[in-house]
Amino acid sequence: LTINAVPYFARLVEQNISQLGAGAVEASRAMGATRRQIIRNVLLVDARSGIIGSITITTVSFISYSAMVGLVGGGGIGDFAIRYGYYRYETVVMFVAVVLMVLLVSAVQWGGNSLARVADKRI
Repeated sequence: LTINAVPYFARLVEQNISQLGAGAVEASRAMGATRRQIIRNVLLVDARSGIIGSITITTVSFISYSAMVGLVGGGGIGDFAIRYGYYRYETVVMFVAVVLMVLLVSAVQWGGNSLARVADKRI
């Protein structure tokens, strides 16, 4: 999952940075900023809220992937729901596992949106 997450997250960050206007970069170049300074002090600062949104999307996606991995023996809450709920015909256990996954995803989504809103300097 980690190997799969890196290019997925990198693509999301690339999209966030490519949507920024070129004005701030040109102004930084005119003031003599180096590439490292432009990346660290201009691009990453301007794209901060989008990067937090990308982290949220990646986290939610990989929570769902980890639940699916449980189906094929990878462990985790997906494995718990299949082994102790579905295979043993214990609907309550399976329902609780699904509700826990929904609550986890909702908490991550709410926290990520709140952080992105706080980090967004346009608002």
